[in-house]
Amino acid sequence: MSEQPAAAVRASRPALVAPPRWSRGIGAFLAHVLWRTDVVGAEHVPADGPVVLVANHTGLPDGPVLFGVAPRPAHVLVKEEMFVGPVGWLLRRSGQIPVNRGDGGRAALAAGRDVLRAGGVVAVFPEGARGRGDVASARAGAAWLAVNGGAAIVPVAVLGTRRTGQSVNAVPPPRRRLVVEFGPAFDVERPAGTSGRAAIAHANEQVRTALADVIARAVERSGVQLPADDPQRPG
Repeated sequence: MSEQPAAAVRASRPALVAPPRWSRGIGAFLAHVLWRTDVVGAEHVPADGPVVLVANHTGLPDGPVLFGVAPRPAHVLVKEEMFVGPVGWLLRRSGQIPVNRGDGGRAALAAGRDVLRAGGVVAVFPEGARGRGDVASARAGAAWLAVNGGAAIVPVAVLGTRRTGQSVNAVPPPRRRLVVEFGPAFDVERPAGTSGRAAIAHANEQVRTALADVIARAVERSGVQLPADDPQRPG
């Protein structure tokens, strides 16, 4: 995030509320009643202090399910297009953060940084869109938040929300088995003498690699596979 006047970023920064208990209850209902979600490693999420949850993204329910099973209330970065109608009302009332791609996500990142500096939790899907969920590439927003918010990173594998051949907008049928596996928390490192841009790039690769490792372990442990296709990836 950079090169937008600070006043403009402040003006466009979304006003957030703390995620209320009822909103987490909705997420938990989706995760454990509508679907059957195995939750592994929740103890890896630090009990206090700033944390960035970094998850892969394959299907529509990834955000609500992660929000519902996370052991601490989280503000999830969600594309602005979702903030319409009843869903938009629910997202705003539950303290989620709209990402305006027109400004490069700057206002959303600034809002997330504020949450972290207050000791809260932010959740990010660094792939930026639903697809294979293999984290072949990752945008640097999560790394930027960790560096500028002084936050620990917790990589999170989310499996089962989309299967091969299904649309990225498909809703899993009731009682499908899903998996959410939290990996060990870690702090990103800034090599001595590096510029801010180089530090973010280095941190982003740390984040991507750690997330890929957690996904691989979760797939092996659970037997729940990533989709073999990516409808939104060329070729």
